[in-house]
Amino acid sequence: MKALYVALVGAALLLPSLTRADDAKAGFRAPVPVAADPKIEFEKYTLPNGLEVLLVPDKSVPLVAVNVWYHVGSGNEVYGKSGFAHLFEHMLFQGSEHVGSDNHFDILKKIGVTDVNGTTNSDRTNYYEVVPSNQLETALWLESDRMGYLLLPPKNLKPGEDAANFFGKSLANQIDVVRNERRQRYDNVPYGKTRFAVAQALYPEGHPYRYLTIGKHEDLTSAAVDDVKNFFKTWYVPANATIAIAGDFEAPAAKALVEKWFGKFPASTKPKIVAVAAPTIQTTETAITDGFAKLRQLQFVWHSPANFAEGDAELDIAASALSNEGPGRLYKELVYKGLAQSVSAFQSGTGFSGTFNVVVTLRGDSDPAQIKKAVLAEVGKLGTENLTAKEIQRVIAGNEAGTIRRFETAFGKAETLQAYNHYLGDPNRVTWDLDRYRKTTADKIRATVARYLTPDHVAIVTTNPGGKP
Repeated sequence: MKALYVALVGAALLLPSLTRADDAKAGFRAPVPVAADPKIEFEKYTLPNGLEVLLVPDKSVPLVAVNVWYHVGSGNEVYGKSGFAHLFEHMLFQGSEHVGSDNHFDILKKIGVTDVNGTTNSDRTNYYEVVPSNQLETALWLESDRMGYLLLPPKNLKPGEDAANFFGKSLANQIDVVRNERRQRYDNVPYGKTRFAVAQALYPEGHPYRYLTIGKHEDLTSAAVDDVKNFFKTWYVPANATIAIAGDFEAPAAKALVEKWFGKFPASTKPKIVAVAAPTIQTTETAITDGFAKLRQLQFVWHSPANFAEGDAELDIAASALSNEGPGRLYKELVYKGLAQSVSAFQSGTGFSGTFNVVVTLRGDSDPAQIKKAVLAEVGKLGTENLTAKEIQRVIAGNEAGTIRRFETAFGKAETLQAYNHYLGDPNRVTWDLDRYRKTTADKIRATVARYLTPDHVAIVTTNPGGKP
């Protein structure tokens, strides 16, 4: 959930109140009662065909968010078919039998959509739209049609479109789109090559995390219509999807609409997820040349716990202690001393396993050997010395503030409860999630760092500027 947590916006709401004048002179702060954690009202139920439904009422504004998660991502792909999960995200906007060819966005614009998109990561693919509350049925119809009728050609084809070849032409078009997206966001940007080098250093050939969600060009170009259709039939079934409706609606009416648009789909079986463990690596160092990069960069990566697993929160706190702008230990050691342009550290948990990353962008004349020594030394200290209470409390306050911030919108509520439901099987895990940070100890953080962030199991990738872009 770290990606969902934002900076300390609103954290002041959770800090001690202003003291009385006499207490202030003495340097004391009067404690204030701790507010209860946010309680998000929701109802979860399952249709006979296996589709999970989350109803999350929020009448603060006359909007409703429809948020569908298919429980498949690039981590579920097989060798030779990388990028299929993300490619299929694109395909779902191309047209289905009743919605028509390339009409999804146009329909939503006409009814006043305020937000619409689809995203894919290693664990799931989601689709969402935020519409006026009186347009809930339109949003459900759109999601229903592409869940049940994507493989059927649209009835209202545009001039020049052929029903028999509609899906194949759409696939060829989106393969080109995805490949251009890879060029734009990965291949032709500074340090884009680094992401691939890191994945290759961490995962062997055949591991689904090796290829990144965007996929390989050669796998995308070899995608056949039957391959993609089989992907849809396997993963895009009601039993492998959860639809969250959050916003201004009446529960009985929403249930009736869900039944109307999804209830008649046949029963389905949830595909079996095959977990792929992270391999044990020995320390490796890789150097690459990046024509788009202007400064040398060092990235240190360790295998770490999966999202929400034991140790995930502890390493998140450790990352903050290292790189938090200003008080971060590496920030002081490298940026304050003029050795680095920037430094970041983050624990990135995913469904099967995670990675702990330290990224340092050097100043032009800095010595990489000095940077390596400093990074490994500071990380090593976290495994032998306890963090201060202030370093831990800073993360706790940020998480609490981030939770409040996310729950300010219907979409934020839907997305957060979807994440808890996907990873933990229970949307009602707000307090449990916050308690992972509030109830940990400095001793546990130190022990977790000592277990995972060892100097003999780290991949170090050096990105050197130079060459033609």
